[in-house]
Amino acid sequence: MVEAGLTVIACTGRPFPGAVPWVIRLGLKGPIVCYQGAQVRTLDGGVLLDHGIPHDVAMEVIRYAQERDLHVQAYRDDMLIVARDRPEARRYAEHAGMEVHVVGDLDRAMGPTTPKLVVVSTPENLEALLPDARRSWAGRLNVATSTPDYLEFTSVESDKASAVRFLSERFGIPQAEVVAVGDGRNDASMIAWAGLGVAVEGSPSEVIAAAERTIPGPGHAGIVQLADQLLS
Repeated sequence: MVEAGLTVIACTGRPFPGAVPWVIRLGLKGPIVCYQGAQVRTLDGGVLLDHGIPHDVAMEVIRYAQERDLHVQAYRDDMLIVARDRPEARRYAEHAGMEVHVVGDLDRAMGPTTPKLVVVSTPENLEALLPDARRSWAGRLNVATSTPDYLEFTSVESDKASAVRFLSERFGIPQAEVVAVGDGRNDASMIAWAGLGVAVEGSPSEVIAAAERTIPGPGHAGIVQLADQLLS
């Protein structure tokens, strides 16, 4: 697709340090939509767009999680910060390719904003928690799962749709010529906004509903099929 002249952008919930190795592996030059769309970064770390969660709102989410004995994590200067060292933090860090920084007190360590907050728990716990979390911060935060065991919070200004819209305007690409592909609830807004929204088979129902078509999942050549269609 790149060789054919299409602009291909990685849009991920991963923090910037966890996204870069994959972008390089894919041979993309950037920019990168990361932190669920809270930031758009160049490959060398430059910041093109930044919409963080204000400290006071972030602390509401942190207290909400802590009252339920749920692991919650924040970010500062591209570092993953947690109040306590828990297995959930280690599991996330291994998946994201990051180091855990135990700070004790997130209130003091977090800074004026954080790109996103993540609650890590079992899929069953998070499915039960999602409707309540969305009601609690309606109009103030976007709340979605990225993978079934990550519940992610970003500023109401920040989602993948807003980040992709920012880049389409920057590149001068009309909305009608934007294609968005994803398989998580955090992809639904981007898929709905794009001129062609594509969901991976087996995605949550709200992702499928946002899309105009589906493609097979990893290992079944879905992206290859989509590329063939776009290039034909």
